[in-house]
Amino acid sequence: MTVHIPSETEAVTSGLATAAGRHFGRPATIDGLTRQSGGASRQTWSFDALVDGTRHELILRRDPPTSAASQSKAGSERSAALDRGTEFRVIRAAWQAGVRAPEVLFELEPQDGLGEAFVMRRVGGIAIARKLLRDPPYAAAREKMAGQLGEILARIHAVDPASLPPLDRREAGHHIASLRGLLDTLGTSQPVFELALTWLDRRKPPTTVRPVLVHGDYRTGNYLADETGVTAILDWEGAHLGDPIEDLGWLCVKSWRFGAVDKPAGGFGSREALWAAYERAGGIKVDPARAHWWEVFGTVRWGIICHTQAWKHLSGAQKSMELASIGRRAVETEVDLLQLLKTGG
Repeated sequence: MTVHIPSETEAVTSGLATAAGRHFGRPATIDGLTRQSGGASRQTWSFDALVDGTRHELILRRDPPTSAASQSKAGSERSAALDRGTEFRVIRAAWQAGVRAPEVLFELEPQDGLGEAFVMRRVGGIAIARKLLRDPPYAAAREKMAGQLGEILARIHAVDPASLPPLDRREAGHHIASLRGLLDTLGTSQPVFELALTWLDRRKPPTTVRPVLVHGDYRTGNYLADETGVTAILDWEGAHLGDPIEDLGWLCVKSWRFGAVDKPAGGFGSREALWAAYERAGGIKVDPARAHWWEVFGTVRWGIICHTQAWKHLSGAQKSMELASIGRRAVETEVDLLQLLKTGG
């Protein structure tokens, strides 16, 4: 007797049909289900739900199925990420506040068999950095995207905290301690990162700004754009309350310029143009020294993440060529850090 074991695609199709039917109040047929590339820690599936002849273009956001061993070995890194339910509520609050974010529709339930997950409307645009930074159709958009990113970020930081679910508040000292903990788990000497963490610890910016909603991963590759510019901000699982300049510094990390190193604002413009647009849209006045501190922090953060991603593969916790290849980028951040600490830019 042959027992049919459903494939992941079949399981996702079945779960989505149940969940979409419950949401729309009518039977739903799932069409065009496709796993999207990118995202080392979360799964994104594109699909259409056909309900009474109406086609709804949607996206599923879910945690990947992992073993208990894999979860425990990656726990220190994953613990800072929001669960899907909290991420759902953060995106909903941002969308309702006028942020260019996807409209979230519904969460999945345990009986759907897909774990923690939610569904949102599909938004046009691409997130592929090399295309946005180089292909001719996006030439006009490239001229204004630094300004758009500044304006959108100001609106994110203006979201009323009362509309948000409970979020961690993370100050500079918390971030440094978290990175030191990740570095300790590697069990190998990392002198450049240790030097940078010491530099950061000795120069922590004073806690003088009001904590706001911080996206936590605001960078090129985590938003959609088309020929008109930015269409939606994605990947909100790192959201927390904190210093608004954290997001500005992270966007300017050299790794997120994808080769356009002379344009710090995500590969599209200058820091000054980004800051000016942010301030015009209602963001706080940007202190260049504070922004530099957060850019150094972001570079350390990404370098250590590169190591921990590779460690997950090498330790056997999660076999993945993508995670292994990310590990090779750690040396790039070491060079970037030495330049930042020496020249201040």
